[in-house]
Amino acid sequence: MVDYKTLVIGASVNPDRYSHKVVLKLLDSGIKVIPMGINQGNITDLVIVRPFEKQKNIHTVSIYIKPEIQKEYYKYIINLQPKRVLFNPGTENPIFSQILQKHNIYWENSCSLVLLSTNQYQS
Repeated sequence: MVDYKTLVIGASVNPDRYSHKVVLKLLDSGIKVIPMGINQGNITDLVIVRPFEKQKNIHTVSIYIKPEIQKEYYKYIINLQPKRVLFNPGTENPIFSQILQKHNIYWENSCSLVLLSTNQYQS
């Protein structure tokens, strides 16, 4: 069985934000999730970790930050060697997508919430 442990970059304590909603949906789906964001706090009992905190065995990186900010994360994400990177709506980044491809990291422009809601996240 594949472990879909997911790092959500841009996680927020604000329940109206999609990055908050996806953390809850991942938890509801039984998927291990690590919320990462600049504003510290909790999403249920999960602590939002600080950016660039060392992580292991990440299957999916779900991005919720603007392309301009993503540049700071390129090396970090590549070093994680995830199986895939999901660019949620508004985060699409052709430059980073090409870099990921050169490092043999699968990426897609897709909404994590939609993938979870339609049972396509784990396929």
